[in-house]
Amino acid sequence: MSRQSDNNHKSNRSRGPSHGGQQQRRHRTITSVTSGQLPKWVREDIVRSTPKARREPALGHLSKGMEQFADERYAAALPELRSAKELSPRSSTIRELLGLSAYRSGRWEEALRELRTFRRITGDLIHMPVEMDCLRALGRKEDVTKTWDRIQEHDISATVSNEARVVYASFLIDEGKAREAWPIIKPGRLIASPSPGEVRRWYVAAKVAFAAGDKDAARRLVAALDEQEPDFEGVDELRQALD
Repeated sequence: MSRQSDNNHKSNRSRGPSHGGQQQRRHRTITSVTSGQLPKWVREDIVRSTPKARREPALGHLSKGMEQFADERYAAALPELRSAKELSPRSSTIRELLGLSAYRSGRWEEALRELRTFRRITGDLIHMPVEMDCLRALGRKEDVTKTWDRIQEHDISATVSNEARVVYASFLIDEGKAREAWPIIKPGRLIASPSPGEVRRWYVAAKVAFAAGDKDAARRLVAALDEQEPDFEGVDELRQALD
């Protein structure tokens, strides 16, 4: 997500288990926008959360920042989004896009701060795995585990569950705890048409299996990855290690 726990292939996720805890609130997020154009609901968010005199300037900065974000020019988006935030600090859309741009620019503290604010405003847990990855990058190990535990208390979406597993298992590999990571990241059936999130999970699971000394499991997962996405980043290195 870049660290993103070997999720350089950004945040699409797969089906994961329901934990029977508190239900996750759903909120429209900027991750559903596929272009740099401002959809109607984004404009409505700014109108709802911003004093009238500041709305159009905030929308102008947000529009430019969204275009740069859509073009994957994350660092370039930051000044525009910071200006938008100054004009409209209660806009969840601005806080979310600023947090994600900071994350993808390696600005972990800023990303963590903005995405936590987004979560407080909306109640949406969609970016808690990204928060966890920021904590991982900052070396805040206890907070990584605490965030993982908090995520498990909620009846989270499959998307959030899968991404959280990718992040936490990657953290456990870093800590030399591959055997602890395996039950967390172990995929279910290797289906014929996996989502991008499932493919990411397979990749991290292959790394965990290799680190735990289970080369047969790692090879099965690499073979599954080869069938789905042979150019997936990191697979060549893992394949060579298995030879």
